[in-house]
Amino acid sequence: MRNLAIPVLSAAILALALPVQAADKLTIYTYDSFTAEWGPGPIVEKAFEAECGCEVDFVSVADGVALLNRLRLEGDRSPADIVLGLDNNLTWEAAQTGLFAPHGVSLDKVAIPGGWSDATFLPYDYGYFAVVYDADKVASPPASLKDLVEGDPSAKIAIQDPRTSTPGLGLLLWVKAVYGDKAADAWAGLKRRVLTVTPGWSEAYGLLTSGEAPMVLSYSTSPAYHRIAEKVDRYKAAEFSEGHYLQVEVAGVTRKGAGNPLSAKFMAFMVSPAFQDAVPETQWMFPAAPTSKPLDPVFGEMIRPEKPLEIPSEEVAKNRKAWIDEWLSVMSR
Repeated sequence: MRNLAIPVLSAAILALALPVQAADKLTIYTYDSFTAEWGPGPIVEKAFEAECGCEVDFVSVADGVALLNRLRLEGDRSPADIVLGLDNNLTWEAAQTGLFAPHGVSLDKVAIPGGWSDATFLPYDYGYFAVVYDADKVASPPASLKDLVEGDPSAKIAIQDPRTSTPGLGLLLWVKAVYGDKAADAWAGLKRRVLTVTPGWSEAYGLLTSGEAPMVLSYSTSPAYHRIAEKVDRYKAAEFSEGHYLQVEVAGVTRKGAGNPLSAKFMAFMVSPAFQDAVPETQWMFPAAPTSKPLDPVFGEMIRPEKPLEIPSEEVAKNRKAWIDEWLSVMSR
C-alpha cells in the first residue's frame, strides 16, 4: 500500500508544481468610454470570447489621440495586439509609425460615406461632430460655426483637448476646414464661450448632463441616446450651415498582434453583426457594416450632412502640430 501511494502522491505534487497553461489572450488598447459598463466593450468582449474560446483584455486610456501617443511611447515593447479607437484623422500618421500590419479583412461589407479603401485600418463606426445643447437652457442654438464663434459669450460650451481627444482634434479640423488661414481669429472668438477644455469626451459630456454646461462638442447622434434610452427630448444637435466634420473610428492590428491568430479573428468579427449590433445603442454612432436588424427610427432623424467635411489624413498629419500650436497660442492667452 505504501509503495503504491508514493507514485500517486508524487504525481499529485508534480501536477501542482507545473505551470497552468495560459488561455489564449487578445490585448486590445481602446478608450475609456468604449470599455465603460454602458459602452459596447462588455457586449463585444462577451460575444467574441464566446466565439473564440479566448480571453479579451481591454486596456483603456482617456481618448483616441491618447492611444496613438501611448503606442508611440511603447513602440515595439507594447503588449497591444489591436488598437481600437483611432480615427480617419490619425490613420496616415499612425501608419507612418511602422507599428501596424495589414488588417487582411475584405472591405465588401464596409459602408462609410465616401467609401473606404485602407488596407491597414478597419472602420467599426462613423458619425459627425456636432454641438449638442440643452434645449431647456439654450433658446436660440447656433445655426452655423460662425454663429458659434460670434454668438453670445454667456452661452458656454465644453470642448475637448485636441492633443488627447479625437473629438477635440475633430473640432480643430472643423474650424480649419471652414476658416482656413483665419482659424486663429475664429478660436479667439470661440474662446469667450469655452467653459472648459477636458482631456476626453466623457468628462465634457458629463458637464452637459449635469447641468454645468449648456452646450458640448459631441456627435449628431448623441441625442439618440437620450431619446431612446432615457425618453428625454431636451438634448439636441445644432445643424450647421457650413456642414459637419466626419469621423470614422477604426481599429488596427499591431506588428506584434499580427503574430496572434486571434487578431485576424477579431478584425473579421468587428464587421460582423455580432459586433455591429452593439454600435448604435451603446456607442451611439452609425454602424460601419450591416447589423442584424434595422436601426431604431430615431437614428433616421439625426443629422446626416449631404457633404461631410473632411481633411485628408496625410494633410492632417503634416499640419497637426502647427494647428495645435496655433490653437494653444490663442487658448492660453
